[in-house]
Order: sequence, then structure tokens, then C-alpha cells
Amino acid sequence: MGGGNSDTTSDQFTPVVSGGGSSQAHSGFHQAYSLGAKLGSGTFSVVRQGTRKADQKKFAVKCIKDAGLSEEDKDALETEVEILKEMNHPHIMNLIDYFEETDSHGKHHYLVTELLEGGELFDRIVEKEFYTEKEARDLVRLLLDAILYIHNKGVVHRDLKPENLLLTSRSDDANIKIADFGFAKRVNLAEQGLSTACGTPGYVAPEILEARPYGKGVDIWSVGIITYILLCGYPPFHHENHNMLFKMIKKGDYEFDSPYWDEVSEDAKDLIRRMLVVNPEQRETAEQLLQHKWITGTDVSTVALTSALKEMKAFNARRKFKAAVQTVKAVNRVNRLIGAESGAGLNK
Repeated sequence: MGGGNSDTTSDQFTPVVSGGGSSQAHSGFHQAYSLGAKLGSGTFSVVRQGTRKADQKKFAVKCIKDAGLSEEDKDALETEVEILKEMNHPHIMNLIDYFEETDSHGKHHYLVTELLEGGELFDRIVEKEFYTEKEARDLVRLLLDAILYIHNKGVVHRDLKPENLLLTSRSDDANIKIADFGFAKRVNLAEQGLSTACGTPGYVAPEILEARPYGKGVDIWSVGIITYILLCGYPPFHHENHNMLFKMIKKGDYEFDSPYWDEVSEDAKDLIRRMLVVNPEQRETAEQLLQHKWITGTDVSTVALTSALKEMKAFNARRKFKAAVQTVKAVNRVNRLIGAESGAGLNK
């Protein structure tokens, strides 16, 4: 893995710089960047705003402590970096720089990516007063175009969900980028060469739940779920009990409920039916879906999807609440572990 702490390695990553040009030579992360406000955090990582000292340009920096990572985690990180290096698409988040450094506090990894200041797509949609099927269609078309690019590179994302669809700025509510390639994996020529169970409940494909070998089709299933939500405001499969949820997914048990779908076109429903197919061999590819008349059409409805906007506000609030609860539970688990070992705990 090409680290940023040496300028002699043959496989060193050449930074991708938005708008062209070339970055300053690698001389260590802290020599090249300064860290600012915290933007988010995970189990072993913190995302902070970073400023490149050479030109004062702002980026997002994912800071990862090596000490907390298992060998599997390290392999996943290496894969994520290598895959992101290859990505050069307007609707996929750019990796600008990567550093692997050791100091008195141990080994650290720094992934410098473009700063997407627009926030999550669904958060922006629920702020709207007026939202139409055409707006949803335009977003799905961008998403499918990016997925086709990823798949043509021999890569499966494996964790497509609303949290990973980000907007580039606060002023543009249509320019989305796919983020977080932490579960991304390469697929072999057989197309169905993956077996690891991963993903997010509600967006995971039936073949993963059935523990069958799988491939690029799992991303198409997830796009189908996202498209469904974009058009009606709630997911096609929903149950508080995960076992029941997974049974529904494996059966492909969903409906276009009235009155929520009454204003949505048959073409839109047809596209969803082609994605939410239980048998992955019968599920259409991104290339096929981009030829669908709902995607290519010029007369898509601009009637307000009023009920979808109302439902999405409720769905989004529940989604945010669940995420907050999971964060608190995770902190409490770590506190219990630390308390058991040392009598101390993390600050709440």
C-alpha cells in the first residue's frame, strides 16, 4: 500500500487534485496538512476537516488508528485505498491523498478526500417544499451511471445506502457523490465470486442473506431500495425485528401501496421491479437499466410528490434517531469494557 511518509517507494500514490495540477511532494501528513473541526467518527476512525498548507484548500481527512484494527480491518482499508485510487468519476468521492505514518502514539492512516459540504442527500430532500418524480429520476440516473462505472472497473460497493450519498455543496441539490468504499471489493471474472456477509439491514440483497456467492447485482438491489424510498418516502421492506425483515427481503415481499404510489408513473414502478428481483441472474445490470425509458425519457412527471415528502421526513427522522441510539450503545459497550479492565470509562 503506497504510504505518504516516504518519497522513494515505487508504488507511491500520485495524489488526485481537483481541477488538475499537482500536489506538493509527500513530506508527511502533518507537514502537508493541518487538522481542524471534527466532522464525524466511527469505531476506530475520526473524520476531521483538513487544510492543505500549500494552497489553504479544505478537505475531509479520515484519521485511523492502526492499533485498533484487526488483520481483516487492515486488509479492508488497503482494499479501500487501492480502489479509491482508481476512481475518477464526477459522482464518486475523490481520494486526494493517502498517508501511513508512525509517531510516538503509534501508527496512523490518513485518507484525504474531497470535502462534500452539502451533507446527506435525504437530509436535503426533506428540506424541500416541492419535490417531483423527475427530481427523483434525475438522481437515480446519476447513481446508476456511477454504479456502471464502478462495475466496469470490476468493483462492487456493497454498502449503498442514503448515508453514503452525499451532496457536493449547499447550493446544489442534484450533484450527488457516492462515498464510503469501506466494504468495496473486487469481483473475479465469474461475477459471483464474493461470499462475505456485509451491508446494512434494509438495503442488503437476498443472496447475501442466503449466504450464496454474489457479485455486482447486490449493488443493483440496493439502488432499487433507494429508488423506492426516493419515490414514496419509506422503504419497501421494513420491520423492527431483523429476522422478520430478512424473511421479507428473501421473499422479495413488497408492494406499491395506495395512496402513496398513486401519483408515481408505471415506468418508475417497472424500473424498480427490474432491480428488486430476488434471483440475481434475472436482475438487470446498471447498463440495461440506464436504457430504461423512465431513465431516458423526457416527459417524466413534474407533479409534486407531496405524500412522499411527508413520509420521507418521518423516515429520515427515524433513521437519524436509530443512528444516534446505536452510537450511544457503542460508547456504552466500550465504557463497560474499559471499566471492566481499568475501572475507568469514556466521557459520555
